[in-house]
Amino acid sequence: MSHDPDAPRFRVRPPAGWINDPNGPFRWRDRYHLFYQHNPDAPVHANVHWGHVSTPDLAHWEHHPIALAPTPGGPDEAGCWSGCVVDDDGVPTAVYTGVDRRHTGLGTVCLARAVVPDDETLTDWKPLPTPVVAGPPAGLDVVMFRDPFVFRSGGRRWALVGAGHADGTPSVLLYDCEDLTDWRFAGVLLDGNDPVAADVFGDKAVGWECPQLYTTASGAWVLVLSLWDGDPYATGYLTGRLQPHGDGELGFEARTGGRLDHGRDFYAPAVLQEPDRTLLWGWSWEARAQGEIDRAGWAGVLTAPRIVDTHPDGALRVAPAPELQLLRTAEPFVTAPDRRVPLPRSYDLTVTAHGRTTVSLLRSASGAQLTVRLDPDQGTVTLDRGDWPRARPDGAAPIVVPAPGRQVRILVDGSLFELFLDDRATVTERVYLRPDDTPELVVSGDATTVTGWELVPPTPD
Repeated sequence: MSHDPDAPRFRVRPPAGWINDPNGPFRWRDRYHLFYQHNPDAPVHANVHWGHVSTPDLAHWEHHPIALAPTPGGPDEAGCWSGCVVDDDGVPTAVYTGVDRRHTGLGTVCLARAVVPDDETLTDWKPLPTPVVAGPPAGLDVVMFRDPFVFRSGGRRWALVGAGHADGTPSVLLYDCEDLTDWRFAGVLLDGNDPVAADVFGDKAVGWECPQLYTTASGAWVLVLSLWDGDPYATGYLTGRLQPHGDGELGFEARTGGRLDHGRDFYAPAVLQEPDRTLLWGWSWEARAQGEIDRAGWAGVLTAPRIVDTHPDGALRVAPAPELQLLRTAEPFVTAPDRRVPLPRSYDLTVTAHGRTTVSLLRSASGAQLTVRLDPDQGTVTLDRGDWPRARPDGAAPIVVPAPGRQVRILVDGSLFELFLDDRATVTERVYLRPDDTPELVVSGDATTVTGWELVPPTPD
């Protein structure tokens, strides 16, 4: 692993090279498997493979050999892009986007089977030589087509594919794929003309990438979308119902929605639906200059696993997976609201506020502070990181999130900052320390509890 002090130590990333979208989270033989877009040769987006890790507990991750690699002369010769993994009659099967040398945003849907399906590590995969979907359906004028996601509804297997149309309308296409080798186009599940989607997302996105769909305990469906505008932009969600529509088709009736993550360094989440919960991971890209990335030798990291659900009003409910407590030290390093204490490079901190409270996490040589302000009276939480710039066009202005403002849980792992606000919102940002920065916790205002643990490598059973 990199000795870069900004490198996360506890989240999923390869030892070197590039990582982007999480792909195919999958439970097999009591282990969680997670795949990801990966360039093993350089910290740049090119030569995309599928990297592979697994874990028994969502805390201790084991790296495996590359699962999928481009096939010379094949449908994925220019990259094995995003997709999912499903159990196809006892055989773990990757369903992914293949792109060839002539692609212009239009992928194909490819399959790869686990060669030894009863192998716990799932380290050997064999791609099928021919795509199961060679491109978008005729007549829709689709100019972006990628990222299949397979799910079940009404006793059948279906798939979503992210799309964008020539007139700038984003959409999610629907396929009937009860037989994974025989796909039938079943219409447009939802597009940007839907009034709820238009109200929630506006008209900036020209394509919807990485569509994901899961059900909640109340029976609602949640559609997760990555909003593409020619460059990664943001992520959103819609809650609603799946309804029969037309002849053998489904439609999504959106009820409400919002931003999936309010930070600027989060994209392309993937979900894993379990019988009693749904897990979600996202990709956090680098927000520093390419020269710094090249010197470090690595780029990108996946977020901590999150449990996602909805509140009764349809708003998102999100919290860190409880297994992350396995990474905590036996005793907290802080247990009181009125102490000034040094912060480790990786920690898990919870602050509960009775009234307006400011949590300072970093201090620069000039005395500037990186702060999280909770304001229960205004119903807001504000991240102010103005003295720590980002090398991306959207800058580093304060982020104000509508939330009750009563509690924040902050997970920091190297440069990866993840804020969980009152189990209703998240903020993911990358913050890079300079040599004269001081990680230090100072809590001022009306906090009632402050508890923080340093993160340590988990002890194997």
